[in-house]
Amino acid sequence: MNWEHALADYQHYLKIERGLSKHTIDSYSMDIQKLIDFIDQHKISTGPVHIDQETIQTFVYDSAKKVGARSQARLISGLRSFFDYLIFENYRKDNPLELIESPKIGRKLPDALSVSEIDQMISAIDLSHPQGERNRAIIETLYSCGLRVSELIGLKLSDLFFDEGFIKVTGKGSKQRFVPIAENTQHLIMLYVNHVRTQINAQKDHEDTLFLNRRGRGLTRAMIFTIVRQLAEKAGIKKTISPHTFRHSFATHLLENGADLRAIQLMLGHESITTTEIYMHVDNRHLKDIVTKYHPRK
Repeated sequence: MNWEHALADYQHYLKIERGLSKHTIDSYSMDIQKLIDFIDQHKISTGPVHIDQETIQTFVYDSAKKVGARSQARLISGLRSFFDYLIFENYRKDNPLELIESPKIGRKLPDALSVSEIDQMISAIDLSHPQGERNRAIIETLYSCGLRVSELIGLKLSDLFFDEGFIKVTGKGSKQRFVPIAENTQHLIMLYVNHVRTQINAQKDHEDTLFLNRRGRGLTRAMIFTIVRQLAEKAGIKKTISPHTFRHSFATHLLENGADLRAIQLMLGHESITTTEIYMHVDNRHLKDIVTKYHPRK
């Protein structure tokens, strides 16, 4: 088995067996391609079945000079998953990354916007243009429902269950969940649908897509990033903002106001409660600020 064959099989496995998105599969593939490029560059004659730990270790050390600890940890994790797949398919008996340790990295506390900062961004939207109503609905949906950007652009008209107060969200691995949606957000989405979307000629395969561009096609991740960053700049917000910031803000604000961690986990679509627990650290920081500000023994 050569590298090209192994990579193609792995990509097929990630798509069909694990149901991962194209974006995630591309990320995994990029890590493996870096290893392949390294092997070609150094004229190492070995395939994925016979490559040894020493060669992998040399590649990992070489990569460490070029990227940060977080990227290095992701690279090691991606390669380890690839060789686990080869073991699963009986191509190998061992994982050459088994004894290679990932760099220690602290879990970065996610940035969150304050409610007033979110209001500033919404106020910065120019509602004199049709895209303004769409962008307002996008920002409100990101914050009201805590969606990933891939989940937002995947929303369909048929996913709206406003009579019940929910939207149906398709998350990682094509897993679906129902997320509550605030009445105000429902109202803004319907304003967009009735005033703007009905005036757009939806292209083939996008007839059911909720958020469209002017040409009638679904928005891309890059478009959502651009919308969010331009609004943040217009609102004078200095923080580094991305669509994911609204997801962080959604979870942080719920926790600060007493929401149950398990409920937040379900709404975010986290498989493990451990992933959601990072917001506990944010809330602990919030509690510390309260004590510092209000306790008589501060």
